[in-house]
Amino acid sequence: MKPKQSIAVTLNKQYDIEKQEYRIRLQSSIDVVRYVMHNALPFRGHDESENSIYRGIFLETLKLVASQNEDAHKAMIKAPKNCKLTSPDIQKDIVECFVKEILSSIFGEIGNDVFSLLVDESSGVSKKEQMAVVLRYVDKCGVVNERFVGVLHVKDTSSLTLKSAIDSLFAEHKVSLKQVRGQGYDGASNMRGEFNGLKALILRDNSSAYYVHCFAHQLQLVVVAVAKHHEGVGDFFDKLALVVNVVCASCKRKDMIRDAHKDRIAEEIAKGEVETGSGKNQELSLVRAGDTRWGSYHKTMLSLKSLFPEVVKVLQYVKKDGDNPLSQASGILAYFETFDFVFYLHLMLHILGLTNALSRAFQRKDQNIIEAASLVHGTKFSLQEFRENGFDELLKDVYSFCQKYDLEILKMDEVYVVSRNRKSNITNQHYFKVDVFTTVLDRIIQEFGDRFSEVSTELLTNMAALSPRDSFSMFDASKLMKLSEMYPMDFSQADRDHLKRELDVYYVIMRRDEQFANLNGISDLARLMVKTEKDISFRYVYRLLKLALVLPVATATVERCFSTMKLVKSDLRNRMNDDFLNGCLLGAIEREALARVKDETIMNRFQRMKYRRGQL
Repeated sequence: MKPKQSIAVTLNKQYDIEKQEYRIRLQSSIDVVRYVMHNALPFRGHDESENSIYRGIFLETLKLVASQNEDAHKAMIKAPKNCKLTSPDIQKDIVECFVKEILSSIFGEIGNDVFSLLVDESSGVSKKEQMAVVLRYVDKCGVVNERFVGVLHVKDTSSLTLKSAIDSLFAEHKVSLKQVRGQGYDGASNMRGEFNGLKALILRDNSSAYYVHCFAHQLQLVVVAVAKHHEGVGDFFDKLALVVNVVCASCKRKDMIRDAHKDRIAEEIAKGEVETGSGKNQELSLVRAGDTRWGSYHKTMLSLKSLFPEVVKVLQYVKKDGDNPLSQASGILAYFETFDFVFYLHLMLHILGLTNALSRAFQRKDQNIIEAASLVHGTKFSLQEFRENGFDELLKDVYSFCQKYDLEILKMDEVYVVSRNRKSNITNQHYFKVDVFTTVLDRIIQEFGDRFSEVSTELLTNMAALSPRDSFSMFDASKLMKLSEMYPMDFSQADRDHLKRELDVYYVIMRRDEQFANLNGISDLARLMVKTEKDISFRYVYRLLKLALVLPVATATVERCFSTMKLVKSDLRNRMNDDFLNGCLLGAIEREALARVKDETIMNRFQRMKYRRGQL
């Protein structure tokens, strides 16, 4: 008798081999799904048959993995026809496993703690109304996170429908609407309506869910409001959009701009007028501006200023050799030769240059509302300073530009000429300084005050007392006590008594601790408190700090989700179902969370989903 050659031993060996080969195939499929999700790539191909030259990214990548790994190659060759782990259903099951693990980690970090809700809606390529949901919270390290948790298909965009979808999402992941401490939306009436908007519906269930109108949207509306109310600015922006449409209407015109710009730069380098170096003198093109693309107007005007002679050259070509000689090019050229155009270009460039830093700051995920309010005040002060003392310097820049390109230069003491060479009763100085410069800036400063009314509310005034800047110079215990009263769900009367005693000790210790001497904001303060374990010593103060940090500033993260959705669900992938779209989006947006998910965890979840032919 030879026990090692018994039927049972042989069957067990064969079973172990099959089990190992199944694990290798599953591991390979998981690796490929992770790669495809991470890069927002399409899984399927148009023809996935055995004789197809190109079978889609998933199967082709799996083939590449097998070609580089002998064990994987053998396991795939020996795989039974119904256990290859490559079918579309298997791909979707693995995606679902990743989704559940990512969401489990996000909601696990939140737990029973507070968070804010950021929501926006947009229609996709398949003309379905989609609602993206992002949660903002402070993790155990004191770091602010804005995490995408899903895109939901809603049949309409009424506030009741959106509220119902949010309730279902929260119920599924076992979080409560009572944990919400902030709401961030754009200015649509169904979102911010005082009586029936989504904001109002959530406030009825939770009075501590304070609403903040997206700061980035409000900043963009400041420019739009000025353009609508000032005739000269409105005409300037109309011409700006028109010149982009005319100049960028064909590839030939774009090539003319690129070639002319390259020749001009080469000539200026030869004369020593332009510095050379890494990253300098890059190829430029006109950028199309848009009301919902923050900072796009500033980029458009910068590129127009840099490419001015090339744009004029293209407009002259269109005027002479275009199909319609009396087209828009003639009107734009005539406008470009005026002093008014140059003045408006430099004026709006300077104004948008001041607000552009603010726009970029609003789009940071870790931006907090206290620092955002401070930036708003700083920008408003800079605009006021420019209004008081900036006209003469602006005029120098305008004159310099006109001299460089041989444009008309107006003397400020002469009478201002309106259209058709009719003289007015005012001088050029009065028109450009009072009717344009001062009027535009006054309206923008006024719009800042109207649009950003949140920055002067009692809530933010009290929160500002948490700021650690200048060795806690803004600390005010009475304001922080008032702040705690504004969150009755987080601070009972007993908690406020503890907070009052904590604040006296907190201020003295923080002022004396050198580690906290040069902090820039409450984000740095929260991280350092956790690092030094002062979040435990002053837990009520830290609770206030978290409430200030979770309050949303802008919906830029939600906007970026919709940008990613355009990559994931394109015209060629317009038949994706909602669950698969949500899974692919989650992997493409939350890449860090995707990378942290372990393969073994996915394998175990995959096996528990339902009975599989292969077993681990």
